[in-house]
Amino acid sequence: MTNRRKFLKKGCMAAAASTAFTIPNIANASEKEQNVWRELPQIKDEEFLWDWVRSEYSVSTSVANLNNGGVSPQPKVVQEVLAHYTREFNTIPSMHMWSKGDISNSVREQLAELAGCSPEEIAVNRNTTEAINTVIWGMNYNKGDEIILTEQDYTSVMNTWEEAEARYGVVLKWLSFELPIEDDEEIVEAYTSAITDKTKLVMITHVNNLNGNIMPVKKITAAVKKVNPDIKVLVDGAHAFAHINFKISDLGCDYYGTSLHKWLCSPFGTGMLYIKKSEIKNLWPLFTHEDPQSDDINKFNTFGTRNLPAELSIARAIYFHNTIGSERKEARLRYLKDYWITRVSDIPNVEIKTSMKPEYACALGSFSLKNMSDGEVAQKLYKNYHVHLTHKGDKTGKFHGMRVTPHIYTSTKELDWLVKGIQNLAKVQ
Repeated sequence: MTNRRKFLKKGCMAAAASTAFTIPNIANASEKEQNVWRELPQIKDEEFLWDWVRSEYSVSTSVANLNNGGVSPQPKVVQEVLAHYTREFNTIPSMHMWSKGDISNSVREQLAELAGCSPEEIAVNRNTTEAINTVIWGMNYNKGDEIILTEQDYTSVMNTWEEAEARYGVVLKWLSFELPIEDDEEIVEAYTSAITDKTKLVMITHVNNLNGNIMPVKKITAAVKKVNPDIKVLVDGAHAFAHINFKISDLGCDYYGTSLHKWLCSPFGTGMLYIKKSEIKNLWPLFTHEDPQSDDINKFNTFGTRNLPAELSIARAIYFHNTIGSERKEARLRYLKDYWITRVSDIPNVEIKTSMKPEYACALGSFSLKNMSDGEVAQKLYKNYHVHLTHKGDKTGKFHGMRVTPHIYTSTKELDWLVKGIQNLAKVQ
């Protein structure tokens, strides 16, 4: 233990050259600013790595937070950068608010590199809901245009489409999946069989918020475009980006929205919208712009005074993510999900509602108890076992369950609290 502490204290100051991020003009910055952008360690040893990661979060030690799918905490290094810019902006707000263009553009470049696309296709916003709404309200519709979506999509997304149905007369064609689903052919067939000559857009949830089901977005998109290349594909990536390892550009979709305050651990209220370059000019911005039909992605970045300190801090979250590495992070998250599920899956009264196949699930898992309602399970787990999580259900009422979302800072000891709670609650008559 002593050696490990020495390593974490001294060895962790080693440079991580392959993942280093340098903000513009950092060489001319003050010593204090250079310190908040200090290099992070590159650690090969897995045990040391996750000990270091845990130490980088200021999370509760008395409650196991297993609802990171709602919103995740930021590492201390992200909090430091956010605090720095918040203090700086508060000296002369109106001057600093519009003087950080070089850093802001650099953030977008970093995001584009992580997403595997051009910076000219990336707009920084506040969350997935705003990104999806930008696309839905930015399209031109004819009465009778058909939208394909599922009854297992996110609630606010379904609500927005239902409003579009009421306002513009579009037709919503609902698919419904029994979760978990582990058959790519069945999934793709469900989407393609719903296509008609009136299909305008296909909505896909990349990682389902109910049970973590990973959908084969690339296969769905390719199949849809094969039927009709003019059909647009919109992807809800709230639970996918910086969670599973992929590139948006490989998916073939036209639009992709995500929240950066979930799996990337950026400051609260930061998100991202991807729009394929060829589609930018055809989409109206959600907030008015001097040239709303231009092909400049910046028209989607115009929504008045914004929390720029939070946006600038996204770069620090990306650097922290890259220090770990996308593949290693995904593997750790899947390990944590498998850890708790394998310890409770054979218990009577426990129903596991998440796939154990790596291609269909990662960190996000779901379960229910046959002998207790979801609400009661959540209440007792928090009160008696200090475990915080949430319960979810779909539009049909067919699916319900406790959603468990550990993050990279989560310890197996905390998951043991969950396991113990499930074991005991499953025995209650």
